[in-house]
Amino acid sequence: MAIIHDVHSHAHEEDVPGTVNLQVKEGEETHYGQALFPVPSADPNDPLQWPTWKKNSILLSCSLFSFLGNSALIGPSTYIGLYAHEFGVDPNTAAGLINYPNLAFGFGSLLLVPLYRKFGRRPVMLASMLTYAVGVIAASQCTTYAGLMGARVVHAFGSGVCEALPVQLVNDIFFLHERGQKLGWYTVALCLGATGPMFSGFMLAGGQSWRLYFYVEFAFAMALLIFSFFVVEETRYHRKSIHEPSPPGTQTDLVADKTEAVTEEHVSDMSASIPPRKPFAKQLSLWSGVDHNEPFFLMMARSFTYLLVPSTFWVITTYGIYIGLCGFAFSFIFPIKIVAPPYNWSDTNAGLFSIATIIGFGSALPFLPYVDKLAARLTKRNNGIREAEMRLGMLLPAMIIAPAGQILFGMAAEKNLHWMAYMVGVAMTQWGAYFYFTVTLAYAVDSYTANLSEMLIIMNLGKQAISFGLSIEVLNWILKTGYANVIAGAFTGVLVLNNLMVVVFMIFGKRIRVATSKTWLAAMHKSTAVAGETH
Repeated sequence: MAIIHDVHSHAHEEDVPGTVNLQVKEGEETHYGQALFPVPSADPNDPLQWPTWKKNSILLSCSLFSFLGNSALIGPSTYIGLYAHEFGVDPNTAAGLINYPNLAFGFGSLLLVPLYRKFGRRPVMLASMLTYAVGVIAASQCTTYAGLMGARVVHAFGSGVCEALPVQLVNDIFFLHERGQKLGWYTVALCLGATGPMFSGFMLAGGQSWRLYFYVEFAFAMALLIFSFFVVEETRYHRKSIHEPSPPGTQTDLVADKTEAVTEEHVSDMSASIPPRKPFAKQLSLWSGVDHNEPFFLMMARSFTYLLVPSTFWVITTYGIYIGLCGFAFSFIFPIKIVAPPYNWSDTNAGLFSIATIIGFGSALPFLPYVDKLAARLTKRNNGIREAEMRLGMLLPAMIIAPAGQILFGMAAEKNLHWMAYMVGVAMTQWGAYFYFTVTLAYAVDSYTANLSEMLIIMNLGKQAISFGLSIEVLNWILKTGYANVIAGAFTGVLVLNNLMVVVFMIFGKRIRVATSKTWLAAMHKSTAVAGETH
């Protein structure tokens, strides 16, 4: 396979994590007027050198896994009333079939992320898909509350890695200038998982058993497993940079002109040592080798130290609040309100609020390319120096629109407004959530030098723990205190405080990065970072 991308980029990270020099020298490959970063190797097996169709196929596979994992997690919320009646429990206990698997979903990363660091992305991804498939088909056969809870926890735990893997794979196979948009496509799949209640509601409307939903999930899981087996190659790759920055005035600096003069001769000599592209049969291997240098349990423990990194903690609170407060409030409250007077919808239509979710996320999609374009424009204006905060401006409209939607939904429930008020409120909040999901995640990855996989462990565990803690009694709390007081009041207040952090990071973000980089924590994280794991 021919080398696709130029291996002579001079892009490099500066002394401050999150500040990248993307200045271009004559003859180098550029995108948006920026040099390539990370700098790819000349090895055709380097994931950065793979063809676009292969990269996009891998992104599609892991994004669909995220969609299925999340839709299986929240889709059965339409059946809470049915579960309460069938298993003889109260609605809040029946809601535990959503809440406890949600917690297991987060804890899945604690085990599965270290596993893919040690044994490779491909085998762990395929094994996770298989575990998820076994869990959903088991759920379809359960006849007791405890049995269904057990099966739900299995498929949730197995699919827990589906939110860490896409971010890891985007980091493995795409360049810096592409990552905002690629993470955006993954976020679309993640967010559309919240439409699961709509599909389960349609099945209910058709007179089908709740078990059909799990049959359908199983069918798609097996189809995706087969697709992934053929397209997802191992992306773990230890890349060595050709360009190592040298202090000014050193011997390397003095002979720079001479080095450039013999570049062609050097490349010619180097080409003889470039390995051939792996044959297709070897790309399908289920064994990626064991990295004996990875401390499995230390990796788990070390992940909790990232709670002290401001940008990482912001991602955790963002996902936790939007999922645990906004998402679960919509999932629990709309089905209860819409079947009661004055609306009197049938139970089978209780999941139709997901249409508003689709509208909210769908209306955000046209703005997706501007996440990277904004950063590229600001980088060009800054003489080719990229700062991690340059994407954050995309959050300013969402900072206001999402809380406004939350207030509208809460007041619609309190005052029994027209059902369209619920829909508009959900769409507004989900529109804002999309940008916060995408941009905060990209910012955390860009702004700190660390092992990405360890950061992803605590991100996923933390956000699921927050959403679990916030949602476990959310139904009882809302019904007792009032829709306006809780949803439009308390929930919106927490959401506004979290959203306003974008202003703090836009103004003080670099100073925070500089201060953080001088701490013992940053020194520890940097010293343990391995090739292929940092940005």
